[in-house]
Amino acid sequence: MAANKAAKEQKYDRQLRLWGDHGQEALENAHVCLVNATATGTEILKNLVLPGIGAFTIVDGHKVSGEDVGNNFFLSTNSIGKNRAQAATELLQELNSDVSGNFVEEAPDKLLDNDPEFFHRFSLVIGVQLPESTCLRLGAVLWNAEVPFLVCRTYGLVGCMRLVVREHTVVESHPDNALEDLRLDQPFTELKNHIDSYDLDSMEKKDHSHTPWIIIVAKFLEKWYSEHNFQMPKNYKEKEAFRELLRQGILKNENGAPEDEENFDEAIKNVNTALNATKISSTVEDIFSCDLCDNITAQTPAFWVMARAVRDFVRDDGNGILPVRGTIPDMIADSEKFIKLQNVYREKALQDASVVSKHVESLLQSVGKPPESISEQEIKMFCKNAAFLRVVRCRSLEEEYSIESVNKDEITSCMDNPDSEMVLYLMLRSIDRFYQQHSHYPGVYDYQVEEDISRLKVCVNSLLQEYGLSVSVKDDYIHEFCRCGSAEPHTVAAFLGGCAAQEAIKIITQQFVPFNNTFIYNAMTQTSATFQL
Repeated sequence: MAANKAAKEQKYDRQLRLWGDHGQEALENAHVCLVNATATGTEILKNLVLPGIGAFTIVDGHKVSGEDVGNNFFLSTNSIGKNRAQAATELLQELNSDVSGNFVEEAPDKLLDNDPEFFHRFSLVIGVQLPESTCLRLGAVLWNAEVPFLVCRTYGLVGCMRLVVREHTVVESHPDNALEDLRLDQPFTELKNHIDSYDLDSMEKKDHSHTPWIIIVAKFLEKWYSEHNFQMPKNYKEKEAFRELLRQGILKNENGAPEDEENFDEAIKNVNTALNATKISSTVEDIFSCDLCDNITAQTPAFWVMARAVRDFVRDDGNGILPVRGTIPDMIADSEKFIKLQNVYREKALQDASVVSKHVESLLQSVGKPPESISEQEIKMFCKNAAFLRVVRCRSLEEEYSIESVNKDEITSCMDNPDSEMVLYLMLRSIDRFYQQHSHYPGVYDYQVEEDISRLKVCVNSLLQEYGLSVSVKDDYIHEFCRCGSAEPHTVAAFLGGCAAQEAIKIITQQFVPFNNTFIYNAMTQTSATFQL
């Protein structure tokens, strides 16, 4: 068993560093459905099979054609004439023996007619190269079942993704450049006592130059307070004056020159970090003021129970601030001093999490649920990340497509620049309209490209008119979309496959923040954009 675990750790080493054991476990327990094993679809699945998704099921009623083999690495000439779902499943499974692959040789519309509940069982459904009518039908089924839906499409040199999820909560959002939680502006009792145990003035050089910079800043803040009416250094001028105060604290040698004390250099460099005000962000305040925080029931997801418990902690026990995170950055100090300081923060974090845990327990009891339905581990993780909680709510496809609720403002403001990626969105919507009317995509048949150009122009204008959009689309785009003839070039499919798999992993592991809600990639200009539609 231990050897098995070690082999797994070695196999998935890099990703374990990204999303940890619990993230990997979530991935291994997930079952993803891919609708249509096109080049884009198989590229997405490849990037989920390699990191060890638990299972996948491909739904595809198409037979493999020569065209499929020409742009899809997961199909070979031997596959021609076979069902595409079966052929792709066999080759994808070879990538990772830990993954279970399944296939259904049926068109998605047929499944939606006969067994729409088939799609309820999945952690995530990924629909690729779907006609608009199928997309909307499948989207409605999944929206009602609260199953996340990722719509992907490669069309010539354009890639597009749309995430459809009612509500997605994220505890571990892994923000870039997150500020440290040091509490030097509001030190808790144990930290204050620890700071008081240091006397920089009576220290020998060895101890003085190995005192953690957090302690140095805290000690000099006391001096600053006494001369500045107990106000923190706020603006640039005051912070510079505070840095100068720190410089003066560096020990001098017998010639009166400052010693080389790297810990003081660190303190000076980290003034902005150290003096960061301890407060709750507006994003977290919005989560606390959400109705779901107020109305806890037996059906309330764990995220909202814990959010309410942290809110109660803030109001009742935390003097208006979040539980202590419990981590400090690495710094120049001797091991003993660093570990003691680290333990002060760590123990306070454990105490705060324990108080939050009691709030969770009483909330669960009040709705008749056992206290162990939310584990101590989950509560500790939630408290540690309380400053970075995120909730993503996407609109449904129905809302996006409906004339009453289309996001006209977003479309119009983006189209101030006629070459914004938004024009590609309008073109994709227009080629769907073309398909509904003519049962093929524009430019597919060489002999009627010219005819399709004028037909597509009609579709573009009718779309703009229907939605009341007073924007114009350049003819260049209409020609380009006819020229590509709905081709799915492998290079664009591979790029989109990487992007979509990354978003799928965010949804499954509930780590990092997924996009909201439409992503468009322009391979002609190597640019991309995200829109809320």
